[in-house]
Amino acid sequence: MNIQRISDLPSPPQRPENSHKGTFGKVLVIAGSPGMSGAACLSGMGALRGGSGLVFLAIPESIQSIVSTVNPCYLTIPLQIDQQGNLSEESKTHLFNQIHDFDSVAIGPGCGQHSWIQEVTLKLYTELKQTLILDADALNAIAASNKPLPKAAGPRILTPHPGEFSRLTNQSTAKVAQKREELSISFAKQHQVVLLLKGAHTIITDGTRIAVNTTGNSGLATGGSGDVLTGLITSLAGQGMGAFEAAQLAAHLHGRAGDLAAQKLSQPALIASDLPDYLPQAWLELLQSQI
Repeated sequence: MNIQRISDLPSPPQRPENSHKGTFGKVLVIAGSPGMSGAACLSGMGALRGGSGLVFLAIPESIQSIVSTVNPCYLTIPLQIDQQGNLSEESKTHLFNQIHDFDSVAIGPGCGQHSWIQEVTLKLYTELKQTLILDADALNAIAASNKPLPKAAGPRILTPHPGEFSRLTNQSTAKVAQKREELSISFAKQHQVVLLLKGAHTIITDGTRIAVNTTGNSGLATGGSGDVLTGLITSLAGQGMGAFEAAQLAAHLHGRAGDLAAQKLSQPALIASDLPDYLPQAWLELLQSQI
């Protein structure tokens, strides 16, 4: 298999002095559900720490008051969802009328297994021209549809952990563990997506290139860590980075923030909400290394 191995990190987005918040991207993360409001908060903070000018979270209105109070820097779009897990026509129209104004969109963190997630995920996958990041329950929704991935309207980044990738590929988790690179490259090439397969030495591939992340530690194996990563990828993609480059740089920064946090807090005590606090230092190291 002719595959290009990438070891150098891509250049981060430029920060021109003569700029405003619109310069650095307007991004959206569709996230959260009752009992999983933290996923929305963490992905929003990941996007903020990635450098986005404007971060929006589309969340069920039942958790809006919780999510809004965690951080004042992101904005929220409330979604009306009934007890059967259906998105109201009013919310659907409101969401899709503004979806094309965003520079990148993510869906999935903490959304739960509801019917509206599958509907919105598949619609975005086939219609959104901007970069779309699929994580967590968006990946589960695609796997549960029992249909091949549809043709995408724009760049797509899928961020499964091994269990989610097992469901996407109909392979056992044992086989995924044994053939991480081979299966990742094959899947990315077949479906023309960027795949970020989480785990120790996270893999990023578009089917022709592969990068293996060298940062991170076992402290990142904690609930919510992946939500921060999703927000970070979304932020970088929204600032104009290519899908492969955004995923690679986000994995590096996310892992490095975890390493820095573990040095101060230990790996066992590391929790996902620590990561946004250590991303600034990870950024400083990266930027100083490129001077």
